[in-house]
Amino acid sequence: MVSDIRSPHGRRAQLRDFLRTRRARLTPADVGLPTAARRRTPGLRREEVAVLAGVGVSWYTWLEQGRDINVSGEILDAIGRALRLDGPERAHLYLLAGLNPPRTTPARAEVTPELRRLIDAWEPRPAILRDRHWNLVAVNGAARLVFGYDDSDHNCLFTFFTNDRYRSMHLQWEQIAPSVVAAFRADAARHPADPVFGRIVDELHAMSPEFARLWAQHDVAEVTQAVKAVRHPEVGEMVFDTTVLSLAEWPDHRMELQNPRPGSGTAARLEALVADRPATAV
Repeated sequence: MVSDIRSPHGRRAQLRDFLRTRRARLTPADVGLPTAARRRTPGLRREEVAVLAGVGVSWYTWLEQGRDINVSGEILDAIGRALRLDGPERAHLYLLAGLNPPRTTPARAEVTPELRRLIDAWEPRPAILRDRHWNLVAVNGAARLVFGYDDSDHNCLFTFFTNDRYRSMHLQWEQIAPSVVAAFRADAARHPADPVFGRIVDELHAMSPEFARLWAQHDVAEVTQAVKAVRHPEVGEMVFDTTVLSLAEWPDHRMELQNPRPGSGTAARLEALVADRPATAV
Protein backbone atom coordinates (compact mmCIF):
# COMPACT_ATOMS: atom_id res chain seq x y z
CA MET A 1 0.00 0.00 0.00
CA VAL A 2 1.29 3.48 -0.84
CA SER A 3 1.99 5.55 2.27
CA ASP A 4 -0.12 8.67 2.75
CA ILE A 5 2.19 11.70 2.72
CA ARG A 6 -0.42 13.69 4.65
CA SER A 7 0.21 11.75 7.89
CA PRO A 8 3.49 11.89 9.90
CA HIS A 9 3.83 8.10 9.65
CA GLY A 10 3.31 8.18 5.90
CA ARG A 11 5.83 10.99 5.44
CA ARG A 12 8.47 9.13 7.45
CA ALA A 13 7.92 5.97 5.40
CA GLN A 14 8.30 7.89 2.15
CA LEU A 15 11.32 9.75 3.53
CA ARG A 16 12.98 6.42 4.27
CA ASP A 17 12.40 5.11 0.75
CA PHE A 18 13.34 8.42 -0.88
CA LEU A 19 16.70 8.65 0.89
CA ARG A 20 17.50 5.03 0.17
CA THR A 21 16.81 5.39 -3.54
CA ARG A 22 18.79 8.65 -3.81
CA ARG A 23 21.72 7.01 -2.04
CA ALA A 24 21.55 3.90 -4.21
CA ARG A 25 21.89 5.81 -7.47
CA LEU A 26 25.28 7.31 -6.57
CA THR A 27 28.72 5.75 -6.55
CA PRO A 28 31.72 6.85 -4.49
CA ALA A 29 33.33 8.13 -7.68
CA ASP A 30 30.31 10.37 -8.28
CA VAL A 31 30.99 12.26 -5.04
CA GLY A 32 34.78 12.16 -5.01
CA LEU A 33 35.26 9.26 -2.59
CA PRO A 34 37.72 6.42 -3.13
CA THR A 35 36.20 3.25 -4.57
CA ALA A 36 36.68 0.02 -2.65
CA ALA A 37 37.55 -3.14 -4.55
CA ARG A 38 34.37 -4.95 -3.53
CA ARG A 39 31.02 -3.57 -2.35
CA ARG A 40 28.16 -5.79 -1.34
CA THR A 41 25.46 -3.27 -2.29
CA PRO A 42 25.29 -0.62 -5.01
CA GLY A 43 25.38 3.07 -4.22
CA LEU A 44 26.75 4.98 -1.27
CA ARG A 45 26.79 3.62 2.26
CA ARG A 46 24.97 5.47 5.02
CA GLU A 47 28.22 6.38 6.72
CA GLU A 48 29.51 7.89 3.47
CA VAL A 49 26.44 10.11 3.14
CA ALA A 50 26.85 11.13 6.79
CA VAL A 51 30.47 12.11 6.23
CA LEU A 52 29.64 14.09 3.10
CA ALA A 53 26.81 15.90 4.89
CA GLY A 54 28.81 16.52 8.07
CA VAL A 55 26.33 14.74 10.37
CA GLY A 56 26.65 11.81 12.72
CA VAL A 57 26.29 8.30 11.27
CA SER A 58 23.76 7.30 13.93
CA TRP A 59 21.68 10.45 13.34
CA TYR A 60 21.61 9.91 9.58
CA THR A 61 20.69 6.26 10.10
CA TRP A 62 17.77 7.30 12.30
CA LEU A 63 16.66 9.79 9.65
CA GLU A 64 16.79 7.19 6.90
CA GLN A 65 14.94 4.72 9.10
CA GLY A 66 12.09 7.19 9.37
CA ARG A 67 12.42 7.78 13.09
CA ASP A 68 10.69 10.76 14.66
CA ILE A 69 13.67 13.10 15.09
CA ASN A 70 14.12 16.84 14.78
CA VAL A 71 15.69 18.18 11.59
CA SER A 72 16.63 21.66 10.40
CA GLY A 73 16.78 23.27 6.99
CA GLU A 74 20.56 23.55 7.23
CA ILE A 75 20.95 19.81 7.79
CA LEU A 76 18.52 18.96 5.00
CA ASP A 77 20.49 21.22 2.65
CA ALA A 78 23.70 19.43 3.62
CA ILE A 79 22.10 16.04 2.96
CA GLY A 80 20.71 17.33 -0.33
CA ARG A 81 24.18 18.40 -1.43
CA ALA A 82 25.65 15.06 -0.37
CA LEU A 83 23.03 13.17 -2.38
CA ARG A 84 23.28 15.55 -5.36
CA LEU A 85 19.56 16.44 -5.20
CA ASP A 86 18.17 18.84 -7.76
CA GLY A 87 15.67 21.61 -6.97
CA PRO A 88 12.44 19.54 -7.03
CA GLU A 89 14.11 16.72 -5.10
CA ARG A 90 15.36 19.14 -2.46
CA ALA A 91 11.84 20.59 -2.04
CA HIS A 92 10.46 17.05 -1.77
CA LEU A 93 12.99 16.23 0.94
CA TYR A 94 11.82 19.25 2.95
CA LEU A 95 8.17 18.21 2.65
CA LEU A 96 8.86 14.63 3.67
CA ALA A 97 10.80 15.91 6.69
CA GLY A 98 7.81 18.06 7.70
CA LEU A 99 9.34 21.44 6.79
CA ASN A 100 8.25 24.08 4.30
CA PRO A 101 10.62 24.16 1.32
CA PRO A 102 12.54 27.42 0.97
CA ARG A 103 11.25 29.69 -1.75
CA THR A 104 13.60 30.09 -4.66
CA THR A 105 13.91 32.86 -7.22
CA PRO A 106 14.53 31.78 -10.82
CA ALA A 107 17.82 32.99 -12.21
CA ARG A 108 16.25 34.38 -15.37
CA ALA A 109 15.00 37.95 -15.06
CA GLU A 110 13.65 38.48 -18.57
CA VAL A 111 10.23 37.30 -19.69
CA THR A 112 10.52 34.39 -22.08
CA PRO A 113 9.23 34.61 -25.65
CA GLU A 114 6.76 31.83 -24.79
CA LEU A 115 5.22 33.86 -21.96
CA ARG A 116 5.10 36.97 -24.09
CA ARG A 117 3.27 35.05 -26.81
CA LEU A 118 0.85 33.70 -24.21
CA ILE A 119 0.05 37.22 -23.01
CA ASP A 120 -0.46 38.35 -26.60
CA ALA A 121 -2.60 35.29 -27.39
CA TRP A 122 -5.15 36.39 -24.77
CA GLU A 123 -6.13 39.19 -27.17
CA PRO A 124 -8.62 40.76 -27.57
CA ARG A 125 -8.98 40.38 -23.78
CA PRO A 126 -6.61 42.26 -21.47
CA ALA A 127 -3.72 40.44 -19.81
CA ILE A 128 -0.62 41.46 -17.86
CA LEU A 129 2.33 39.71 -16.23
CA ARG A 130 3.85 41.19 -13.05
CA ASP A 131 6.79 40.21 -10.88
CA ARG A 132 7.06 39.84 -7.10
CA HIS A 133 7.32 43.62 -6.63
CA TRP A 134 4.25 44.16 -8.83
CA ASN A 135 6.36 45.59 -11.64
CA LEU A 136 4.73 45.24 -15.04
CA VAL A 137 6.77 42.67 -16.96
CA ALA A 138 4.46 42.26 -19.97
CA VAL A 139 1.24 44.01 -21.04
CA ASN A 140 -0.79 43.08 -24.09
CA GLY A 141 -2.37 45.60 -26.41
CA ALA A 142 -5.89 45.10 -25.06
CA ALA A 143 -4.75 45.97 -21.54
CA ARG A 144 -3.22 49.16 -22.91
CA LEU A 145 -6.45 50.10 -24.66
CA VAL A 146 -8.85 49.15 -21.87
CA PHE A 147 -6.95 50.35 -18.80
CA GLY A 148 -4.83 53.05 -20.36
CA TYR A 149 -1.42 51.58 -19.54
CA ASP A 150 1.39 53.47 -21.25
CA ASP A 151 5.19 53.62 -21.06
CA SER A 152 5.03 55.62 -17.82
CA ASP A 153 3.36 52.73 -16.00
CA HIS A 154 6.00 50.41 -14.59
CA ASN A 155 4.44 49.15 -11.35
CA CYS A 156 0.83 48.10 -10.69
CA LEU A 157 0.76 49.54 -7.18
CA PHE A 158 2.16 52.93 -8.24
CA THR A 159 -0.30 53.07 -11.13
CA PHE A 160 -3.21 52.23 -8.84
CA PHE A 161 -2.41 54.94 -6.28
CA THR A 162 -0.70 57.70 -8.29
CA ASN A 163 -2.10 57.57 -11.83
CA ASP A 164 -5.09 59.94 -11.97
CA ARG A 165 -6.19 58.61 -15.36
CA TYR A 166 -6.33 55.03 -14.09
CA ARG A 167 -8.09 56.03 -10.90
CA SER A 168 -10.75 58.08 -12.70
CA MET A 169 -11.57 55.11 -14.96
CA HIS A 170 -11.92 52.62 -12.09
CA LEU A 171 -15.55 52.45 -10.92
CA GLN A 172 -14.79 50.73 -7.60
CA TRP A 173 -11.44 52.26 -6.69
CA GLU A 174 -12.30 53.07 -3.05
CA GLN A 175 -13.88 49.66 -2.46
CA ILE A 176 -10.96 47.58 -3.72
CA ALA A 177 -8.06 49.75 -2.52
CA PRO A 178 -7.92 48.03 0.92
CA SER A 179 -7.67 44.57 -0.64
CA VAL A 180 -4.95 45.77 -3.04
CA VAL A 181 -2.78 47.00 -0.16
CA ALA A 182 -3.51 43.88 1.90
CA ALA A 183 -2.41 41.65 -0.98
CA PHE A 184 0.82 43.62 -1.43
CA ARG A 185 1.55 43.33 2.31
CA ALA A 186 1.11 39.55 2.07
CA ASP A 187 3.57 39.40 -0.83
CA ALA A 188 6.08 41.57 1.05
CA ALA A 189 5.84 39.33 4.12
CA ARG A 190 6.96 36.35 2.03
CA HIS A 191 10.26 38.12 1.35
CA PRO A 192 11.31 39.79 4.63
CA ALA A 193 14.92 40.19 3.49
CA ASP A 194 14.03 41.91 0.19
CA PRO A 195 14.70 45.66 0.57
CA VAL A 196 12.79 46.58 -2.60
CA PHE A 197 9.44 46.14 -0.85
CA GLY A 198 10.50 48.65 1.80
CA ARG A 199 11.54 51.18 -0.81
CA ILE A 200 8.20 50.83 -2.62
CA VAL A 201 6.29 51.35 0.63
CA ASP A 202 8.40 54.39 1.57
CA GLU A 203 7.90 56.02 -1.83
CA LEU A 204 4.16 55.43 -1.82
CA HIS A 205 3.90 56.75 1.74
CA ALA A 206 5.31 60.02 0.46
CA MET A 207 3.16 60.10 -2.69
CA SER A 208 -0.24 58.78 -1.59
CA PRO A 209 -2.06 59.58 1.68
CA GLU A 210 -4.58 56.84 0.85
CA PHE A 211 -1.84 54.23 0.63
CA ALA A 212 -0.25 55.44 3.88
CA ARG A 213 -3.59 55.19 5.69
CA LEU A 214 -4.34 51.70 4.39
CA TRP A 215 -0.79 50.42 5.01
CA ALA A 216 -1.05 51.50 8.64
CA GLN A 217 -4.02 49.15 9.10
CA HIS A 218 -1.78 46.08 8.69
CA ASP A 219 -4.45 44.09 6.86
CA VAL A 220 -3.28 41.00 4.97
CA ALA A 221 -5.15 39.14 2.21
CA GLU A 222 -4.46 36.73 -0.60
CA VAL A 223 -5.17 37.59 -4.23
CA THR A 224 -8.43 35.91 -5.23
CA GLN A 225 -10.91 35.90 -8.08
CA ALA A 226 -12.15 39.47 -8.44
CA VAL A 227 -14.23 41.79 -10.57
CA LYS A 228 -12.74 44.81 -12.31
CA ALA A 229 -15.08 47.54 -13.55
CA VAL A 230 -13.93 50.55 -15.58
CA ARG A 231 -15.58 53.37 -17.47
CA HIS A 232 -13.70 53.79 -20.73
CA PRO A 233 -13.91 57.25 -22.36
CA GLU A 234 -14.64 55.77 -25.81
CA VAL A 235 -17.02 52.84 -25.22
CA GLY A 236 -18.37 53.28 -21.69
CA GLU A 237 -18.59 50.85 -18.80
CA MET A 238 -16.82 47.48 -18.99
CA VAL A 239 -16.83 44.75 -16.34
CA PHE A 240 -14.26 41.96 -16.23
CA ASP A 241 -13.78 38.82 -14.18
CA THR A 242 -10.14 38.90 -13.07
CA THR A 243 -8.23 35.64 -12.64
CA VAL A 244 -4.75 35.75 -11.10
CA LEU A 245 -2.50 32.79 -11.88
CA SER A 246 0.83 31.78 -10.36
CA LEU A 247 3.52 30.41 -12.64
CA ALA A 248 5.18 27.13 -11.70
CA GLU A 249 8.46 28.17 -13.32
CA TRP A 250 8.38 31.68 -11.84
CA PRO A 251 6.53 31.28 -8.50
CA ASP A 252 6.88 34.97 -7.61
CA HIS A 253 5.27 36.16 -10.85
CA ARG A 254 1.53 36.58 -11.36
CA MET A 255 -0.43 36.54 -14.59
CA GLU A 256 -3.66 38.56 -14.53
CA LEU A 257 -6.23 37.56 -17.13
CA GLN A 258 -9.36 39.63 -17.72
CA ASN A 259 -12.50 38.04 -19.13
CA PRO A 260 -15.65 40.03 -20.05
CA ARG A 261 -18.40 39.37 -17.49
CA PRO A 262 -21.36 37.64 -19.17
CA GLY A 263 -24.46 39.78 -19.49
CA SER A 264 -22.60 43.05 -18.93
CA GLY A 265 -22.26 44.02 -22.59
CA THR A 266 -18.49 44.17 -22.09
CA ALA A 267 -17.65 41.70 -24.85
CA ALA A 268 -19.34 43.86 -27.51
CA ARG A 269 -17.76 47.08 -26.18
CA LEU A 270 -14.36 45.41 -26.06
CA GLU A 271 -14.73 44.20 -29.64
CA ALA A 272 -15.61 47.72 -30.75
CA LEU A 273 -12.64 49.18 -28.90
CA VAL A 274 -10.01 46.87 -30.34
CA ALA A 275 -11.45 46.71 -33.87
CA ASP A 276 -8.97 47.88 -36.49
CA ARG A 277 -6.45 48.93 -33.85
CA PRO A 278 -3.05 47.27 -33.59
CA ALA A 279 -2.37 45.46 -30.34
CA THR A 280 1.25 45.43 -29.21
CA ALA A 281 2.85 44.23 -26.01
CA VAL A 282 5.61 45.96 -24.08
